[in-house]
Parts: sequence; C-alpha cells; structure tokens
Amino acid sequence: MASMAAPSNAELWAAVRAQRQQVPALWAGFDFDGTPERFTTDPTAASTLSPRQAHQRAEILANADLVERLRAYSMMGDVTADRYAALMAHTKFHQLIAMLTLACDHGIDAVPDAPPELAAFIADLEVKPDWLDMALVERGARLERNGTANIAPYAVRGAFIATFMNEFAALPMALTGTLSATTAARRVKETANFFAVTTLPGALDRFGPGFKAAAMVRLMHSMVRCNVMRRPQLWDQARYGFPIPQVDQMPAGLINIFLLSYQLIAEGRHEFSPDERAIVEFCRYRCRLLGLPEILLPTTPQGIVDIMNVRGATLRASFDDRICGTLVRATMAADLWPGTTPRQRLFRRVERSFSKLFFLKNFMNDDSVAAARVGVTISTTDKLLFILAAGHIGITMAAYRLAARVPGLRDIADRRLIARIEKLLASYGHAEFVTYDQRPAAAAPAAAAA
Repeated sequence: MASMAAPSNAELWAAVRAQRQQVPALWAGFDFDGTPERFTTDPTAASTLSPRQAHQRAEILANADLVERLRAYSMMGDVTADRYAALMAHTKFHQLIAMLTLACDHGIDAVPDAPPELAAFIADLEVKPDWLDMALVERGARLERNGTANIAPYAVRGAFIATFMNEFAALPMALTGTLSATTAARRVKETANFFAVTTLPGALDRFGPGFKAAAMVRLMHSMVRCNVMRRPQLWDQARYGFPIPQVDQMPAGLINIFLLSYQLIAEGRHEFSPDERAIVEFCRYRCRLLGLPEILLPTTPQGIVDIMNVRGATLRASFDDRICGTLVRATMAADLWPGTTPRQRLFRRVERSFSKLFFLKNFMNDDSVAAARVGVTISTTDKLLFILAAGHIGITMAAYRLAARVPGLRDIADRRLIARIEKLLASYGHAEFVTYDQRPAAAAPAAAAA
C-alpha cells in the first residue's frame, strides 16, 4: 500500500516545472510560468461553468487555494507515460504499444530488453493507494453494470460530443485527425469500450482487461501530447497552454459521480449511501489507473462538486466552429452501430435521437437553440423517441435494481448484464486506444490559427 500527502502549492508548482527535466524531449522549452489564455479568473470573461451555476462564479473563484491547484494541474501531464511515449523519437509507436501490451498481459519481466521508461510506467500502474478497497471497487463495478448495459449505448454519443464544446480542450483531438465521421466513430467506440470493459468482474485487477485498457488510454493521451509538441507551428502555447492536462481528464472520469453529487446536494444530503460510495470508489480507482492524482479525486459530494465547478469556472469559454463544430458534426454523423435488421435499424434511429436529448439536457442547459448553434438540431420526432427510450430504459434498469435485492435473482441478473456488456464490447470492435497520427491533420492548421 502507498499514499502521499497532498503537496503544498509550492511543492505542486515545483513538480509542474520539474517536467522540463523529467521529460526534456517534450517540455524542455515549455513555458510553465505563464498563464495561457485558456485559464481565466477574470470575472468579466465567459467560462465553461454551467449556466445553472454561473451566478455562483465569484463565490467559486473565491476558493483561492483550489483555484491555484487547478491552475497548476492545468500545466501537468503524466510524467511516467509521457517519458515512455517520448521514446517515439527513435522507436515506432506500434512497437511501444506491443511492449506495453505484453507487460500488461504477462508482467514487465516478460518484455525482452524492456526500457526503463516502460518499467516505471508499469510500476506506477501497479501502485496501490492506501485508500483502495478492491472489494468496494468490485461492488461499484457491479452496480455500474446496470447503466453500462442499458443506458450507455444510447447516451455515449451525446456524452462524447460534450467533450468538444470548448476549443481549448478539443484542439488536441483535432490535431490527431479525428475530424471525419469514420475516425470519430472509432474514437467513440474506443471510449465506450474503455468504460464498458472496466465494469466487468475483476477488470481492474492487475491482469484484468480494465487495467490494460487504462494503460493504453494513458499511452494514447501521451502520444497525442508528443504529436502536438512535434508540431509547434500548430500549437500556440500562449493561447492553448498545456496539451491534455490533468484537469481536462477529470470530466470524463468523474462525470457520473459529479451529476450524482449535484443531485445529492440538491436533496440536502452531504454523504454518499453505501452503494453510492462503492460507485465513487470504483470511479476514483479507475481515474487513478488513468494517471489522475488523488487531489483531483475528492471523496465527498461537496468536494466533487467544488473541484468540477472550479475547473468549469476557470476554463475560458470558446467555441470555434472549425474545431468544435467540425468534431461535433463528425461525431453526430458517425455510423456507430452495424447491422441491417429492422431491430438494428430502429435502435440506430432511437440512439441518435436519445443522444441528442441527453446532450441537450446534461450539457446545454436544455437550450435547444444553443444546441442547434453548435450543430445538434432536435426535432419533434427526436423528442418523442427520447421519451419512449427513456421510459424503456427506466423500466429495464428498475427491474435490474429490484433483482439485485433478491437473493435468488441477484446473480442471474448480474450474469445477464455481463453478457449484454460483452455483446456490446463485441459490437464496439477491438479497441486500439490509439488516435495518434504521424501525418499532419489536414484541417488542423486552419483550426489552430483561430
């Protein structure tokens, strides 16, 4: 077991600047002392804070210590994964992936002449924080299987396009060439694959498929950082800051417990129930495997809300249609689901409508005019199909929750959920977790010139 006390702000900034020496191939010339345009505490500047919390922005920004920590983590990458990815300077990235795959499957000793950077990466993944309770994590994964099997297939597209609503966070993905419906479909499926596979029994154990998937996602993020830093003409540091910083990985990892925490606080609750705590710990450990530091993984509803609100309140709002709009439209046009049977065609139609409304309600404050401006138009048919799908999903999930409380049905229901998730994984296809493209993205120069 291992844990580390939260660093002081001075220690944290020392760690941020130390990236120059730790990964000189990427960060030797990076300006860690300037404040890029993306980060703002200007009360007159628009931020990505939800409109429902916009009136609280001054109060949120008054938490000076947390604001400063988020500013530091907006300049922090993943040192161990970045050092390994930096080997691309003299090693083909497919070879790096192959060595990491072998180390995940059989241990570092199975890799002939394993580079020390790979050994350090695997060692970091293997660290067990002292708060980790794998029985609780497994319980959380089991509880998450209901939503993964029943609502995720309908909502994944809508949740994914939400990550493209800000040009500062979206530009790294644009530079990887994820600007067509084909490449967008691959990225959506890879993302869905990761979150689904981590809910399977034992997935986050040392040799489980979720552990391996987390390692691949970390490497993918680091490869994108390498890709960006190899193209300095496409990346304005003064404007965009650090590519894929730690703070930009929080939303995807914490979104479900962030929404849960908001709901609890609205109900006047300030502690998680035992089942909710299990889901929180499952999400926290999954984020830990993805490289997020513990300080970005709060344990209380208020702590989770506070850190996500500070991230939203300090990220400058900016929607550039050449970056964000192109990514949104490509994702909405992506053909995610194969099959030609009437049932499969019906599902594709319903899924697209459900994703639109899921995006509208969770990320656009239910403003259909604003959604249309970013490329998500919603028809009356979409609304009707969403209502019908939501009813079906609600009834199905309620039935599984009820079965989970009945001793004779609990294991049967769980086996069915596992089977459904495995079927979903088969439909997503084999995930490479690699969007790195060594060729300059054709649309990127125009986008980066914004």
